[in-house]
Amino acid sequence: MACLQRQTQLSRSEEMLDKARSQKVVQKNAKILGMEGDMDLQFLLQGGDLLKVRSSSWKKTRYFKLQEDCNTMWHESKKTFKTNQTCECCPSIPKAFSLADISAVRMGRQSEGLRKYTGEQVEGRCFSIIFKARRKNLDLIASSEEEAKQWVNSLQKMLSIINNLTAQQKTEHWIVSCLRKADKNEDDKLSQSEVKNFLRLINIEVDDVYAEMLFKKCDKSKSGYLAGEEIRHFYDLLTHREEIVVIFGEYAKTTGYMSPENLVEFLMKEQREKATLADAHQIIEKCEPDENAKQKKLLSKDGFLMYMHSPDALVLNSDHREVYQDMSHPINHYFISSSHNTYLMEDQLQGPSSTEAYIRALLKGCRCVELDCWDGSDDEPVIYHGYTLTSTILFKDAIQAIKEYAFKTSDYPVILSLENHCSVEQQEVMSHHMRSILGSALVTSPLGDSMPTEFPSPEELKGKFLIKGKRLNKLEASFAAEAEAADDTNVTEEEESNDEDEDKKEENQSKQKKKLKMAKGLSDMVIYCKSVHFNGFEDARKNLSFYEMSSFKEGKALELAEESANAYIRHNVDKLSRIYPAGIRTDSSNYNPVPLWNAGCQIVALNFQTSCSDMDVNQGRFLVNGKSGYILKPAYMRDRGSEFDPITLTRGDWLKHKTLHVMVISAQQLPKVNEKKSSIVDPLVKVQVYGVPDDVAEKETNPIDNNGFNPTWNENFQFDVYVPDLALVRFAVEDYDTTSDNEFVGQFTLPFNSLKMGYRHVPLLNKNGDVVPSAGLFIHIMVLDAE
Repeated sequence: MACLQRQTQLSRSEEMLDKARSQKVVQKNAKILGMEGDMDLQFLLQGGDLLKVRSSSWKKTRYFKLQEDCNTMWHESKKTFKTNQTCECCPSIPKAFSLADISAVRMGRQSEGLRKYTGEQVEGRCFSIIFKARRKNLDLIASSEEEAKQWVNSLQKMLSIINNLTAQQKTEHWIVSCLRKADKNEDDKLSQSEVKNFLRLINIEVDDVYAEMLFKKCDKSKSGYLAGEEIRHFYDLLTHREEIVVIFGEYAKTTGYMSPENLVEFLMKEQREKATLADAHQIIEKCEPDENAKQKKLLSKDGFLMYMHSPDALVLNSDHREVYQDMSHPINHYFISSSHNTYLMEDQLQGPSSTEAYIRALLKGCRCVELDCWDGSDDEPVIYHGYTLTSTILFKDAIQAIKEYAFKTSDYPVILSLENHCSVEQQEVMSHHMRSILGSALVTSPLGDSMPTEFPSPEELKGKFLIKGKRLNKLEASFAAEAEAADDTNVTEEEESNDEDEDKKEENQSKQKKKLKMAKGLSDMVIYCKSVHFNGFEDARKNLSFYEMSSFKEGKALELAEESANAYIRHNVDKLSRIYPAGIRTDSSNYNPVPLWNAGCQIVALNFQTSCSDMDVNQGRFLVNGKSGYILKPAYMRDRGSEFDPITLTRGDWLKHKTLHVMVISAQQLPKVNEKKSSIVDPLVKVQVYGVPDDVAEKETNPIDNNGFNPTWNENFQFDVYVPDLALVRFAVEDYDTTSDNEFVGQFTLPFNSLKMGYRHVPLLNKNGDVVPSAGLFIHIMVLDAE
């Protein structure tokens, strides 16, 4: 009995100790996040039961709780959480996700699953957690509307804070989390073996001699473990940036600090920026953490590091993050971010269709989405990839999702590209849904009172939807008195023999010619984007109106771009061209969009759901101009008499020969490509230039063995760029492998003309185009006029 009592007392003592340690970790992370005593954080740490919904028959209660790292949300079937549990040591907890993996938290029955498997009576209790990449949504029901609002508000608040952390805060938060994982016996001390385990967690593999040296350097007490300030010293050694210290030392001429004059000199000489003393004072006020230094108008080494991690010191010109181009030109004078078969989440043959795919594309700034429309049951048109096993979604649900998310990232117009295979009756339903859901935002007549002679501008079409599709007659006929008398409702499908529905038909049906009957109401909605067959540039110039546009399969488009580039450019001065992937790309792979942009093609449609370098380049092209989805073409691609040819590159305004000098200095906190503790990356950096053929180039650094935390290269590269207006630069980090292909670690792509010169940090994006927290490159850029 006495033994049992002692065991119980010991158990309670350990539990109290665990609780105290857990509270200490929470306090440390809450301080980093600036959320000490925050009620929303406390609510998430306490956790609670939620009903998880997967189908009409699978609805189960799960207990959700935020862990001590203030970043990991775990859930399980029973409330068996212990305060000392972590991802590594508690396999009993089957489900966990990082808050960094969340794209959005949406209140109500907004997801397909909740709309399908729940009733309207629970609308106020429902919410969905939407994840980045291809992970399925988490559909949940709270016990009350108030509780649902609390979950949504608390999670949204956490996401906002985490997404707005400074680079230094992200680093500290991450390292604290890794230190916690490395401290296996949870005694708030690090033994030498735990130090080595910690180094592996943060992506460094070191030999025993170096690990011992580092350990002894920090073990001031000679106790055989690190604790308190020793761990802090260990952290400082790890995060020491020698390359930044050297740069700082060159200009810190006031007893270890930069004066405003020193900072101005640095900005003008190294960063090639116009800077005043007022600018320097503003930087010191914003970045200097030491109040004494700030009062003296001085910038310390820590303040300089904070500035070098600020948006103003990134490789992307901060002015280009906003809309900076003239948006008053006709829309065909812009490159337009465009998606192919937007409804698909995966492959082209049997993958799921989803309204979520439209939402994701629109939130990435896509301005042209595709809808493949077919007759559905109950007189409701559906969307799916015809003649395949892909699943269907309701046309009206897709239009509703498009309406709700069209203008969250960009205010500029969205083109709905319709592939219409429906009966006249269901076309009328399509017309009704678009009118009733999109309302006045849908363009159903030309802007102005008379027949237009050119496209309106993105500025004039802000917040508007344009329909691309077949039309029964010319737009001019709508201005004729006898227009209403037209009774021919047939459109030959041969008119779009270059379009996707024709390709599918050729592959899956006999090639007999037949006519598609069109509903007049749907036809009349097609104003500025009438789909027609392409019969050559001369025919288009003579016989087609400006609003009549053709779609080109990638193979045909590339052939024209290579053999008739100048003619293609002139064609696109007056008209729109849409390019789409070849039918053989059943895996939803992509093609290189750059040669088509070089030929002036505006709507170069890619499979947004597929992660690849082609999609990276597409996102890089549309990264700037406020992510508006519209990039103004150079003046020589908007001129009917243009002589520009990207293949032959004769002399002209486009030829602005530049020399790009890139020094790849270092990287910080690269993510692991393999989550095994023993797996450490051997990083190398590729610098790639995309553009006209003469500009295309690639160079790479040597790999660094076993260091993804702070590898250093100091390697220099030089590139000749002849047409900078069309060039893009991609920085790619890969994990070197001697026996197989290198593995992707991260990348960042941006237009050449958006590069900032000097010492710059480069953020890294993962395969899905999301920022990798804390990870980045440090480089030096110089762009010079070539001799």
